[in-house]
Amino acid sequence: MNTFPIKIINFKNVRIGEVKEPGTQGVTVRWLISQKDGAPNFAMRIFEVEPSGFTPYHKHAWEHEVFILEGRGILVTGEKNFPLKKGDAVFVPPDENHQFKNDSNEKFVFICLIPIEKRP
Repeated sequence: MNTFPIKIINFKNVRIGEVKEPGTQGVTVRWLISQKDGAPNFAMRIFEVEPSGFTPYHKHAWEHEVFILEGRGILVTGEKNFPLKKGDAVFVPPDENHQFKNDSNEKFVFICLIPIEKRP
């Protein structure tokens, strides 16, 4: 039995936080759904990247699923750069170097889903 209620919230009512990881510039995040809400498998976040902003160039053991809501940007990987625009869906596999950059004069906004770490 689930001990958490269904959650419905407008993203504008979720606290926005600055991403302060080294190698990041002009990025904010809203954690829409996470373990705190009782989500057992995935977390959902919205990132906003200011013009000329970027996430860190990094890799990790989990995948990302991303959907572009507004603006345009670039997905930088070890092999190639991929242009992104509103309406694009992206799969970043585990252990793939990646970075999201805003190369426009407007905000670059995307939803990012990640798996929640399972602990024994």
